[in-house]
Amino acid sequence: MKYTEKRKVLECYQKHKDMVYKLAWTYCKDNFQAEDAFQEVFYKFLIYHPKFKTQEHEKAWFIRTTINVCKNMLKSKWNHDILQLEERDSNKILPDGTDDAFDELKQAVLDLPEKYRVPIHLYYYEEYSVAEIADLLHKCESTIQTQLQRGREKIKQTLERSEANDVGA
Repeated sequence: MKYTEKRKVLECYQKHKDMVYKLAWTYCKDNFQAEDAFQEVFYKFLIYHPKFKTQEHEKAWFIRTTINVCKNMLKSKWNHDILQLEERDSNKILPDGTDDAFDELKQAVLDLPEKYRVPIHLYYYEEYSVAEIADLLHKCESTIQTQLQRGREKIKQTLERSEANDVGA
């Protein structure tokens, strides 16, 4: 590999590593699977050497590839067998967080079904527009808007239940 290619790979890695890991972790809800997905995404980047037209195209490639890798991992037979042996709840360890309210919010987002969790993550954490999310996930904009609205409602309900339990305790 030439020096310029190595430099480009390193620059892409530095630019996208946090986003790829956070998205993989949000998708898989498991540190070990997120790390595996992270490695797989950058392995694909090294092997295929995709050419990008713009910075947004590059970021979209990393997001789409991360989502596809996570989906493949989650539907694999190996993953299914492992999940039967372990309780999914034992993997609810959150990445670094210091504020309890923020931790509750993160947990509420992670507890959402996938169809709400991924658009919420892309919209609020990656700052994509509804149109961009629709394009990335191959869905209609109205579907994404509905998923965002329902996801926010579910988060609100979860946080209100948690607050009511704290007051009642």
